[in-house]
Amino acid sequence: MPYLFTHFKEKITPDGEQVYFGISRDGFNWEEVNGGNPILTAELGEKGCRDIEIIRLHTGGFVIITTDLCVAYRYDENLNLDWKNINSTGSKCLRMWKTDDLVNFSEEKLVHFGRNDFGCMWAPEIFFDEENEEYLIHWGSTVAETDFKHMSIYCSVTKDFETFSEPKLFFTKDNEILDSHIRKFGDTYHLFYKNAECPPMNMHATSKNLYGPYEHDKDFEDYMHQKIDRPGSYEGPTSCVLADGRWCLFLDFFGCEKEKMGYVPFVSDEPGKAVFERMNSGFSFPYGFKHGGIIEITDEEYERLKKLN
Repeated sequence: MPYLFTHFKEKITPDGEQVYFGISRDGFNWEEVNGGNPILTAELGEKGCRDIEIIRLHTGGFVIITTDLCVAYRYDENLNLDWKNINSTGSKCLRMWKTDDLVNFSEEKLVHFGRNDFGCMWAPEIFFDEENEEYLIHWGSTVAETDFKHMSIYCSVTKDFETFSEPKLFFTKDNEILDSHIRKFGDTYHLFYKNAECPPMNMHATSKNLYGPYEHDKDFEDYMHQKIDRPGSYEGPTSCVLADGRWCLFLDFFGCEKEKMGYVPFVSDEPGKAVFERMNSGFSFPYGFKHGGIIEITDEEYERLKKLN
């Protein structure tokens, strides 16, 4: 069962903040695609792609969406960033491409969603709601109402990635949250997200309804707090079911260009059982993958992507 990982690279130059592909036969050992060069390069908006998400459509083909932002263009002369300014003036749209074969792509498009009060729209993900045959797009954002000081998770729904519902609040807390990731196993929805503070670490919650309410998983919080060194340094959750049936949660250790880490795997014995252990061996990337998404692909699609090298 091969896998495709869409991601960007952490660099101080704009070429890092574009769409890259990684592929794997087993979900643990990954290889670069296209010689480690971008698959797609942004030309519209902020001219950068962060937080790359991909989904296989139930009608065929794929959609890729990203945060429309390039922080490399926002460094000052000392390579410092004004994150407060980015959170209020950054991505006002999400970037999107469509493809039938993962090799040939539609024209780049910016999706606005019809609201002007968002700050930066961070880390979009897509969840397919089978019951309603529609796609839930969710992302983190600040809004003008809070003077761009409180980040929550917002969402929009689409059936065709041509028209989109008016965005609404999906999930919020007293403290800022970001980087949402949703999986469903059986009748349970699993929501992973990042607390920005109090405490700053990844969290897990569950619900029997896609739109909540979600119940906090205190055991997962305790594990992250007690067993993981520097838990506040992980973000960007994504996951997949491995070929051997285990559930693998990937967390992005940010600062990978400095510390050569990037994504780190945490493995559970079975899908839906949110009892994870960090894997410290048997796992390899050719470089530090940054904030992305994973899907299963066919053997034919895997071989097609290998030929791009």
